[in-house]
Amino acid sequence: MNTDNQKKYKQIAIIVSVILPVAVAILFGVKIEGYNFGFLPSIYATINGLTAVVLLSAYFAIKKKKKNLHKNLINVAVILSVGFLVMYVIYHATSDSTIFGDSNHNGIIEEAEALAISSIKYLYYFILISHIILSIIITPFVCFTYLRGWLGDYEGHKKLTRITFPLWMYVAITGVIVFLMISPYYK
Repeated sequence: MNTDNQKKYKQIAIIVSVILPVAVAILFGVKIEGYNFGFLPSIYATINGLTAVVLLSAYFAIKKKKKNLHKNLINVAVILSVGFLVMYVIYHATSDSTIFGDSNHNGIIEEAEALAISSIKYLYYFILISHIILSIIITPFVCFTYLRGWLGDYEGHKKLTRITFPLWMYVAITGVIVFLMISPYYK
């Protein structure tokens, strides 16, 4: 691939890396009434779990020198992640936020609810906040790691995967954990 095309693809990766988190942040301010997408969290949590399985499979495929399988699995992981993101935005644009520990769904953590969740809330918020921050950080890493592999820069690809793979796995796995912890409080 010529240098001009490489530069063009790098520019696209930069634009996606910047626009995607900004667009998601903006869309969080949008509320669309009249739709019930309350079924989506369990689906996108499952997608997160599948993403982790696919990423792990891709890792083992490349270790066994199965490049085509690795490439196909990474394509699936990217598609799953995009699907997750679309569903996540749809859910949050149409649904009120769920408060961890609010078992009576009144929007307030009352004394009995606070006692029931006690210090587990700190674990939940640590996992949630780290998941959110790393999901923003991972976007450019996925874009550039994918791009380097696609362009045939396998050494650059391999170097970036040392960062991208564990971060992406963490985001995928903690997405499931966050869902499992918050799901008892969905309406």
